Amino acid sequence: MTRIYFVTHPEVVIDPNVPVPDWGLSDRGWARIKSFCARPELLSVTDVFTSTERKARDCAEALKTERGLAFKIDARLDENNRSSTGYVAPPRFWEIVKLFFEDPHQSILGWERAIDAQIRIKQAVESCISNRQKSGDICIFSHGGVGTLLLCDLMNEPISMARGQPIPGGGCYFSFEAESRRLVHGWQDITQSGFAET
Repeated sequence: MTRIYFVTHPEVVIDPNVPVPDWGLSDRGWARIKSFCARPELLSVTDVFTSTERKARDCAEALKTERGLAFKIDARLDENNRSSTGYVAPPRFWEIVKLFFEDPHQSILGWERAIDAQIRIKQAVESCISNRQKSGDICIFSHGGVGTLLLCDLMNEPISMARGQPIPGGGCYFSFEAESRRLVHGWQDITQSGFAET
């Protein structure tokens, strides 16, 4: 059985003057992802994939430093496209996110539709599985929004924010079997302590 670890980046440096895809991890984010990369269960990982966004690539770099694993970049693993609005500060951002999940067939303020983002992330994961080079487990570094869309699909549930990651700043993961797409566990904290399974 091949296990897929779908991992969302942890805390980032928020800079309204920098495009969101170019944000990198904060000091706390780096500390948390380094802790995750040292976990013994990741010793079975042989193939690593990441989105194009810097915060996800930072995570892949952390695993490369820890394990020496090269990674492949796939734009289909990117977060839902929000370039129409750029950075939106909370609480307005969370209001838009709520609408994004509540009306998945509509574009909210020009954002990529949730249904389209779900199809894209599913295709990306399928590609990761089919294009792996070795026979071990797979680690995918991506984002919370598309991760929620993927989790809803794996659970055969309608798109819903109710399946969102339990840590607002990110840094969660779930795992599933590559062959059967059976969910092994829902969202958990990437750090060794404080699991937050859904």
